[in-house]
Amino acid sequence: MTLTITPFRVDIPDTLLDDLQRRLRATRLPDDPGNDDWRYGVNARYLSKLLDYWRDEYDWRAVERRINALPNFRAVVDGTPIHLLHIRGRGPAPIPLIITHGWPWSFWDMHKVVGPLSDPAAFGGDPADAFDVVVPSLPGYGFSGPPPQSGVNFWETAELLHQLMTAGLGYSRYAASGGDWGALITSQLGHRYASSLYGIHLMHAMLLDQFGTDRPWDATARAWDTNSANRASDRTSEQRNALLMSQAKFASHYAVHVLDPQTLAYALNDSPAGLLAWLLERWRNWGDSQGDVERVYTREHMITTAMIYWASGTAGSSMRAYADAARRLWRPAHSRMPPVEAPTGITFLGGENPPGVTVEQRADVFRTGPRAAFFNLAYLNAHARGGHFGYYENPDAVVHDIRMMFRAMR
Repeated sequence: MTLTITPFRVDIPDTLLDDLQRRLRATRLPDDPGNDDWRYGVNARYLSKLLDYWRDEYDWRAVERRINALPNFRAVVDGTPIHLLHIRGRGPAPIPLIITHGWPWSFWDMHKVVGPLSDPAAFGGDPADAFDVVVPSLPGYGFSGPPPQSGVNFWETAELLHQLMTAGLGYSRYAASGGDWGALITSQLGHRYASSLYGIHLMHAMLLDQFGTDRPWDATARAWDTNSANRASDRTSEQRNALLMSQAKFASHYAVHVLDPQTLAYALNDSPAGLLAWLLERWRNWGDSQGDVERVYTREHMITTAMIYWASGTAGSSMRAYADAARRLWRPAHSRMPPVEAPTGITFLGGENPPGVTVEQRADVFRTGPRAAFFNLAYLNAHARGGHFGYYENPDAVVHDIRMMFRAMR
């Protein structure tokens, strides 16, 4: 195993920014009749306004300065580059904490929780709750750049991040938190390296064999454990329809990313409008937007995320995570129960509650449901606000739950 870590500075060349401006000016949007309610996908009128903002108002250099104000590094672990933030905690005994993102996220989705977790006193908290915060860009995402070879899946990424935390940063024991792909990676750390972890915190309690079905492209293939408060036979027609809609919003995403991500990558890597539209559909449908994406995200943050994918050329390599997970299936490291042995905390946000389940019911419904047996549950908490992008949507809830999860383990 080889591992190096060097300081890193984000510095997008002017030539790339000039080329982006040219492409934005030359955007050719399709006709979009009868789509005021977004029933056919992203609404062209809204996308056009967001593209105008990107071209005329958005200031990448200002965002770049804010990113570079934090300590950035670039590690190379067994030949795989990994960009990361590493913020030392301010407190008597900070716990190391790695926070891992998903798709279509970036490391910058975590920027709201970095300060309160690393320097709680500066945000009205107890300095005893401080963490050394590590936020990597996953291999193939953002400033990690495309990996040197294809096929790096989530459980191999967990191996790389464990080496980063232990051999690279020198932590003999650490905590981990993650959402979306980050939840799978974090659960794999809790499965394979429980003895090296204080515990794990999840935004999504996904199963490690999530893609181990005969239909890995089908978002409904694991619908047997939706954790509804009602049995399938007892659901009302309204609840059944709501469940179908909640599954449908992931259907095209899973199918394309699993079956032919490279085909889509040509459009997303060549057209900033195409890239933004594909990301925008996920932000609006997965976040707690209630149809208004700017209820979840600022325009600046949406364009910053698009910029990170665009400038690094990683739309294609990041999407391949799904295909690689389906083609090279997870293999358990042990047969003990529960599979995820590390103490596990889970944050539930109301925008992702199953149909028919209230915020007050959410933790108990999970605890008594079939998926709970896969985790060594130590802490569960549910909040009314927020959707799929919890670190950004409801950072106060996430910070609270991470502090509570690990307070007794210090």
